Amino acid sequence: MPKTRRELLQVAAVGAGSLIANDALAAPLTNNQSISKIAFGACAKQDKDQPIWDAIAATNPDLFLFIGDNIYADTRDPQVMRDKYAMLAAKPQFQRFRAKVPFLTIWDDHDYGEDDAGQEYPMKDESRKQFCDFWGVAENSPRRTRADGIYTAQIFGPSGQKVQIILPDLRFNRTPIRKMDLGGKDYRTWAAELNSAGKAVPGPYDRNPDDAATMLGETQWTWLEYQLSQPADVRILASSLQVVADFAGWEGWINYANDHQRLIEAIRRKRANGLFCISGDTHYGEISRLNVNVPYPLWDFTSSGITEVWPVTPPNSRRIGEVYRERNFGLIEINWQNHSIEVKICGEDGSIKLRQTMSISSLRQARF
Repeated sequence: MPKTRRELLQVAAVGAGSLIANDALAAPLTNNQSISKIAFGACAKQDKDQPIWDAIAATNPDLFLFIGDNIYADTRDPQVMRDKYAMLAAKPQFQRFRAKVPFLTIWDDHDYGEDDAGQEYPMKDESRKQFCDFWGVAENSPRRTRADGIYTAQIFGPSGQKVQIILPDLRFNRTPIRKMDLGGKDYRTWAAELNSAGKAVPGPYDRNPDDAATMLGETQWTWLEYQLSQPADVRILASSLQVVADFAGWEGWINYANDHQRLIEAIRRKRANGLFCISGDTHYGEISRLNVNVPYPLWDFTSSGITEVWPVTPPNSRRIGEVYRERNFGLIEINWQNHSIEVKICGEDGSIKLRQTMSISSLRQARF
């Protein structure tokens, strides 16, 4: 293995992908392999220490879901992006963890390429190539070549223990986001005034009621509805952005009113039982639940970030309990014997900060 940063960057420059030898990576899970423990997280700046990987490893997960901002590329220069992947690959805690635990990954804005970027980002094809190379996406995978993004889904486990993991791409096709009217003030001034008044501080974005506004695009919607029709006992919608929170003012499904409602209706129409959401992006951990106008309670467990912490608490009327504003990761534990799921938000030392238990039967719409 190269030891100096320069050597690491040279390896990155020749497209070595993961920068870790293939025999140093955990073997991928097989489709018939039963899984019961899944860790997840988001928002990891490559130039910061990441000791949290050792705490995640101590939980012995079957799988890790890295759900966005896995690096902070923030560039239109391919070499800068390669260099930043190299910095992540050089971290010893990450190397040890990746050698032990298989990953499934999706991007958010910063590893896609720019803050809050969507379909307009000019380097998205290059970014896709680097993402797929680094995370070991198979050369024949449609994630590398399809016209509308890197979304993917997999089902693990035998009959009666099938876990479906769905990772939508909320960047490649996303139409422009709508900004709030701040009365002529810049966002920093407006936010500072709210914070000094002791009020919750939302982000600068608003709901877009336009039917044409979308994060997914029609082709991905067709794919997602097909995935929701597949047989599974537990489904995890691993979204880079919050699905349930209302209304943080930052990016989320709620900004795209048509997509948000369409997801709920697709779950209902496809009778996609057993589904809950996980999300990242926010730089804090929280649990959200939607109880009205849904086929069954829709939960969203947000874990963020591996390195990033947000200084204030945005509003969220669907929040259950407290917000955890320190480095954190998420842990899903499925008890197949008593048919329950426990989701935890854990601190950097592995201690449990937030937790919620659900029966699998509660994630099921009533039959009439």
